[in-house]
Amino acid sequence: MSRPARKLPEPILDPREARRAIRAERITGHTAGLAPQHVQGNLCILPLEYAAEFAAFCQRNPKPCPLIGMSAPGDPRIPDLGEDLDIRTDLPRYRVFRDGECVDEPTSLTQVWRDDLVSFVLGCSFSFELPMVEAGIRLRHLDNGTNVAMYTTNIACTPAGRFHGPTVVSMRPLTPANVIRAVQVTSRYPNVHGAPLHLGFPEQIGIRDILRPDYGPVPEIRDGELPVFWACGVTPQEIVRRAKPSLCITHLPGSMLITDRLNRDLAPW
Repeated sequence: MSRPARKLPEPILDPREARRAIRAERITGHTAGLAPQHVQGNLCILPLEYAAEFAAFCQRNPKPCPLIGMSAPGDPRIPDLGEDLDIRTDLPRYRVFRDGECVDEPTSLTQVWRDDLVSFVLGCSFSFELPMVEAGIRLRHLDNGTNVAMYTTNIACTPAGRFHGPTVVSMRPLTPANVIRAVQVTSRYPNVHGAPLHLGFPEQIGIRDILRPDYGPVPEIRDGELPVFWACGVTPQEIVRRAKPSLCITHLPGSMLITDRLNRDLAPW
């Protein structure tokens, strides 16, 4: 006898309500499915001395690092992404790197914030998931209320100064028919990673075991499905391990910044 499907909580639809819940630490996990009509962003915060090089890195690597927002030094606000948005408190969980090593995963940055920090917000593939669902594509992690699986690949990024390293990808298992539709849908959203980088044959991009992701949960891939891989904004976390900046702050993979911008405004056609 099969077990009944797990009942998931009703999603928060308003981005301001989602940020308030995150700020109050009522949400400390992943943000998949939250405010689904609104753009979500990956985060990378660096001291000013590294900012120009990282901006150049984003420019040279628009698939994994599509830049959608950048702060002034020391300013925790990016009004273009949300009037009440505060980078220090509005992500469910952060990662703090010192000299390339993750030393903490706090729910707030108030204790580590400095006047020389520059915030970079990169587009996130969670933002094209509602258009995929509206196109009739079922996404298992949304059905199950989980994060996506993510993998470090052998696809090298184009270096910029001290920043270099491999591309990270997120994976969603799809039927062949849905793969075709997914390419059509996600191609319209280049600012949130766009079309897939690869499909099938994970070993060709350096993934030894599809059931051992580097980030996120173990995926369920059913018979007749193909693993489909999109560039992922967790890529900077692999880059900083190699560049070893004195300080870098990122999001915990899957715990994103929810902005006021609408997904549909990112589609150029």
